[in-house]
Amino acid sequence: MSAYVQDFDFSVDLLRVVLWQYNDAERLQSLLWQKQDWYAENQTAFWNWWVVNVFDLRTANDFGLAVWSKILDESRDAFVPGVGIDYPAFGFGQYKRNFGRGNFRRANAGYIRLGMEQYRLLLQLRYFKLTSRGTVPEINAFMRRLFGNQATVYVLDPLDMSYAVYVFSHTPATWQRFVLEDMDALPRPAGVGATIRVIGRKAFGFGADRLNFTGNFAETRRIL
Repeated sequence: MSAYVQDFDFSVDLLRVVLWQYNDAERLQSLLWQKQDWYAENQTAFWNWWVVNVFDLRTANDFGLAVWSKILDESRDAFVPGVGIDYPAFGFGQYKRNFGRGNFRRANAGYIRLGMEQYRLLLQLRYFKLTSRGTVPEINAFMRRLFGNQATVYVLDPLDMSYAVYVFSHTPATWQRFVLEDMDALPRPAGVGATIRVIGRKAFGFGADRLNFTGNFAETRRIL
């Protein structure tokens, strides 16, 4: 079912209790079929709804995410530092409006409410941090489940207790980068920092690994 929910079979087959002697008992079988339909709607469908909309973080709706927020003690409101009134934000007019979406950064510090997909990503990362040992094989297996076929994402261990290096073969969306970079959500061992390295395209270099002098060119962002 998922990494978060144990597999259960909620179906109920009442017709298994019918003995061969009652194969011609139309009224009895009619009653059992009606009862079967009732169970399908009020038992099987009920629990399947809860699995999809609450128990499974990959598909949980707003109510389900609110339940998980209580379990994981993770608020949906994220703190955003201000940049000051002198920050030269691009825009038009007194409030630096641009294309109907406000200005790029807020002048004063405050809280913003995460979107559903942002919050879903954050809760999945928090869940994994609380339920895993933070080893490289565990993290890489989780990243494959989290990002699926969207892109290749994996973590490297520099073997010096400094940083866990997350390598993205694509440039994450802006809403993803806010969660990954600003909320300390990436899994990492205790006492170890994290960096993100984005390789959105083949870098200039020589050989299969695109080596050039001391490595290949890629965007690197230190998180902690």
